[in-house]
Amino acid sequence: MRWIIFGVIFVLLSFYSLQAIKTVFKNSWINYIYIGFCLLVVVFFTYQWLQPSEGRVLSIGRSYAMGFLLSLMIFQLLIVVFLLGEDIYRIVAAIIQKFSGKSETVHLPSRRKFISTAALGLASIPFLGMLYGMYRGKYNFRVLSYELEFDDLPDAFDGYQLTQISDIHSGSFDNYDKIAYAVDLINQQQSDAILFTGDLVNNLASEMHGYQNLFSTLKAKDGVFSVLGNHDYGDYVDWENPEDKIQNLEELKSIQQQMGWKLLLNEHHSIERENQKIAIVGVENWGKGFIKEGDIDKAAHLLKAEDFKIVMSHDPSYWQEKIKSDTNHYQLTLSGHTHGMQFGIEIPGLIKWSPVKYRYKNWAGIYEEFGRYINVNRGFGYLGYPGRIGIWPEITVIKLKKKQNFA
Repeated sequence: MRWIIFGVIFVLLSFYSLQAIKTVFKNSWINYIYIGFCLLVVVFFTYQWLQPSEGRVLSIGRSYAMGFLLSLMIFQLLIVVFLLGEDIYRIVAAIIQKFSGKSETVHLPSRRKFISTAALGLASIPFLGMLYGMYRGKYNFRVLSYELEFDDLPDAFDGYQLTQISDIHSGSFDNYDKIAYAVDLINQQQSDAILFTGDLVNNLASEMHGYQNLFSTLKAKDGVFSVLGNHDYGDYVDWENPEDKIQNLEELKSIQQQMGWKLLLNEHHSIERENQKIAIVGVENWGKGFIKEGDIDKAAHLLKAEDFKIVMSHDPSYWQEKIKSDTNHYQLTLSGHTHGMQFGIEIPGLIKWSPVKYRYKNWAGIYEEFGRYINVNRGFGYLGYPGRIGIWPEITVIKLKKKQNFA
């Protein structure tokens, strides 16, 4: 039934928005091209939804089908808003003419070309933006650099540099060369350690088979560390039996080991320099509405409050819930998960907005509370909508500095 309702809505939107095209363009071929495009989008969408799917997360084909349909419907909706406003005016004007005696019948004034032209022009902006996001935006990798100062950073780690990546979602990729470029860009940062904060795949460990060798080329002096994200546990697949789900997770863990990554499962790893150390603390996923396997107390067992600790927690909700106020004092937390919703507006120093801010208090960039920091990476890959608009794929570089206290 919901598909029938959706079909009716789509037909109505297509028909109504066609009126603006007819008003602006007198050439009937333009009308036929628009009708053909609408039919092509809905046929492609229907075809993709009839294909078998290995998980509830959208396949590449379904993602594109959804992306094109969403782009078209946003275009149509904006046109309809303009035309509906104009039609209300036309109806009111016709009624006034009828009852004022200027017309014996209710006669609707003609549509004004200016209104239809404005509607098409404004509706084209998000439409073209959505198409750009699918074509180029999703691989528009940005390196964002930060420098953070800490009173309690060991002297030997003054200037220590981290590179964080998050939310690879290899099952969404459709361009190997673009990913190879991004992997090389990560290595070019020459950081002391690389930290990956979860969601290596969408559904299945097998999604990494074509990219395992590529990501195994990530290198850093002190190693590559990783944690699991909510998508890594296989929760979005209807498994035939529990054993298959367990096997999938074990394969994913094995792949990370084969790539030379150190997967931290509620545990920590110490890095030493000149008899001083910092700890990389990795927790499993913990998120409101998602799996809650994360246990910071277990992960930091035997570490003291005065030890300098960098926490890897996929979902930033855990930082708000526990980490930021924990008495064990976690100086820096690295998270991902939000993707910045892959859509928003960011002008440094002026505005940073995305609808995801109404779901997550910490959704992109650096935040500080109680003298403790969290960085929420905007994500390396993409999920669902196969693109990004305004919120670009991110490689984060963080340099740790010892705060200088002058008397």
